[in-house]
Amino acid sequence: MQIRATQRLGIIGHDEDARASSETLDSNRNYDAIVIGAGVAGIYQLFRLRELGLRVRAIEAGSTAGGAWYWNRYPGARFDSESYSYAYSFSNEILDEWNWSEHFASQPEILRYFNFVVDRLDLRRHIQFNSKVTGASFDEDSGHWTVVVDDGTRLTTRFLIGAVGPLTVPTPPRIDGIDSFKGEAYHTARWPHEEVSFDGKRVGVIGTGATGIQTIQEVAKTARHLTVFQRTANYCLPLNNSKIPDTEQAALKARYPELFDRCARSANWFIHDPDPRSALDVTSEERLAFFEQRYREPGLGIWQGNFYDTMTDPAANGTITEFVRQKIRERVEDPVVAEKLVPHDHGFGNRRVPLETNYYEVYNRPNVDLVDLKTTPIKRITPLGVETADGLVELDMLIYATGFDAITGSFDQIDIRGLGGLSLKDRWADGPQSFLGLQVAGFPNFFMPGGPLSALGNIPRALEYHVNWITDVIIYMQDAGFGYVDVHSDAEAAWTEHAREVGRVPLSSKVSSWMTGVNTNVAGKEKRVTVMYRGGAVAYRKRCEEVAAGGYKELEFASPMDWAEPAPIRSATL
Repeated sequence: MQIRATQRLGIIGHDEDARASSETLDSNRNYDAIVIGAGVAGIYQLFRLRELGLRVRAIEAGSTAGGAWYWNRYPGARFDSESYSYAYSFSNEILDEWNWSEHFASQPEILRYFNFVVDRLDLRRHIQFNSKVTGASFDEDSGHWTVVVDDGTRLTTRFLIGAVGPLTVPTPPRIDGIDSFKGEAYHTARWPHEEVSFDGKRVGVIGTGATGIQTIQEVAKTARHLTVFQRTANYCLPLNNSKIPDTEQAALKARYPELFDRCARSANWFIHDPDPRSALDVTSEERLAFFEQRYREPGLGIWQGNFYDTMTDPAANGTITEFVRQKIRERVEDPVVAEKLVPHDHGFGNRRVPLETNYYEVYNRPNVDLVDLKTTPIKRITPLGVETADGLVELDMLIYATGFDAITGSFDQIDIRGLGGLSLKDRWADGPQSFLGLQVAGFPNFFMPGGPLSALGNIPRALEYHVNWITDVIIYMQDAGFGYVDVHSDAEAAWTEHAREVGRVPLSSKVSSWMTGVNTNVAGKEKRVTVMYRGGAVAYRKRCEEVAAGGYKELEFASPMDWAEPAPIRSATL
């Protein structure tokens, strides 16, 4: 896909007229494009649109850029994709200037990286921080969106980009008495900016997904006592992280083209690709040796780079499932505790696979207890702690590692209304519908990098592709003189049905998790629905490129207005 504007204007020394235009338009709050969010997708989308010469603005709820890596600053937070595969690929200057210190960087370094990018590209003055978009509605007469910010400010824009992130909105558990606890209480996705000490404290962690596991590893080191409340056991694998020596930086940077090409050709945007052999076509000795090799390697290779049929064939999946179960048993000294940590309700890889550093060894410590909520459920939260079926666990601190209202949750937080005042949340009441995960019929000039039914995986690789595709549509409109784009409803219906059809293939489609749209902490999201495209990134890109090469016949273009801004909004408060 050709990035025409970046190539034409350059990354540094961008169009000065566009810069002046943006600064002027800030005074009357009318824009060509507003981007909701300044995370991975929002930063890059803001840059691409500014380089087109558009009057742009990003609205960000945090006090600085970074998105999920701004909010998720809990202890132990770090990548489980390789740092260099997570980096933006579009700028050789940024790739050359930034050095990752670890193969899997920690949150403070990740946040520094995204803010380095923002400042390197001179984007900060285009971002309105500490501001939350609460509503957006499309005006059919003017062909513009009106965007409402939480302080009452009203902005207008031709294009609205919902770069809100698939894992953004935290969900507290639905437990009686949750507001009664008198000690310290935190959610991992809204961790305080100041340091939180666990020294000498009785700490409880509810949740053992990826964030919970990273948090538990750190809390156990200094807490007087840690109680882990586990609802669903997960198959956790060693991260096998290490520092990147200065002597290796030049060689790593020289490999960037190869690494990004591998991601572009892989099934899920990672540097790992499935082994072309079947797990059932090799000898048991060969299979075991392969599993051991993958287990010792860094990253998600044992999940994303395993035998090709381990995620689709129950018998093949059974081989890797039993291997990982045995690894858990070997690492936990108490066989009763080990068996509680071994998942028995799903096979390996059918839920999101967390990576860890000595997670299972935590349960060999004398200051750590595990409560299996399937056999000992929580009855309520009390002022003193957590009351389970076995009695009260007194605590000084409670940490909720209960995850996110994934994929659609960030959109649900905003009252987005398209043609005829139709609510996007209502439109998705029975499950999301979209075209390529990037547009929704009846919501003109609205785009969603990372939206429902798009292909995700290694998030930045996917989002960078989404942003490029969206930007190419806008370039096409500029060149043709169009000011309006919508999706034909039959094209949306066909893509939605295709996504649902291929979504039935993986074994994970039979398991309730955020990857299948289930969140029992959110009312109305107890049933499995298709929320992501599961046909693979290669097939996804092929379809996107077919649409572009065919002249975007699936989209409806019109030019009922020119590119001039609408009348200033007199009620603007900024």
